[in-house]
Amino acid sequence: MPSAARGRPYSSPYAAGVGLGLVLLASFVIAGRGLGASGAFNGAAAGTVAAIAPARAEATPFFARYLREPGGPWRGWLIFEIAGVVIGGALSAWRAGRLRLEAERGPRVTPRTRLILACAGGAAMGCGAVLARGCTSGQGLTGGALLSVGSWIFVMSAFAAGYAVAPLLKRTWA
Repeated sequence: MPSAARGRPYSSPYAAGVGLGLVLLASFVIAGRGLGASGAFNGAAAGTVAAIAPARAEATPFFARYLREPGGPWRGWLIFEIAGVVIGGALSAWRAGRLRLEAERGPRVTPRTRLILACAGGAAMGCGAVLARGCTSGQGLTGGALLSVGSWIFVMSAFAAGYAVAPLLKRTWA
C-alpha cells in the first residue's frame, strides 16, 4: 500500500521547497551560516572522544577544532539543527497521521535487509561527506545558494547517479 494511502497526502513539494528556501535564508540572516548536517556528527564525535580521552581529543586536530567552538562541541549550531530536524520530522509525521515504527520497503525485501542497506548507504554517504568536506544538504543547499561550482557539480552528479541506479533497484520496490 503506498504511503500516501496510510495518512494524509504529502505536502506540496513546491510549498516545501519555498519553505526550505526561507529556512536557509533565515539561517544566513540569523546565524550567519547555511545549513548542513555532517558537522553535527563530527562535533558529537569530538565531544564523545573528549569525554573518554580528553588529551587525545585535544591532540587530534580534527577533534580539537570542534572542542574550541564557543560552548564546546555539544553547543555547536549544527547539534541544535539536527535536533530540530528530528523533532520537526516527528511532529510532521504525527500531524499527518504517519508516525509509526516501520521500515518502508518493497514486497521482495525483508525489513532486516532494508535496514542493513539503509545503514550501509548512510555509512557510504558519511564517508563521502568527509571526503567532500560537506554533506549532501550542505553541498546542495548552502553551496548551491552560494553558487559554488563544486556544489553544483556535486548536485548534478548525485542526481545523475540516482537516475542511473534507479532502474537497477526498481524491481525490489515493485
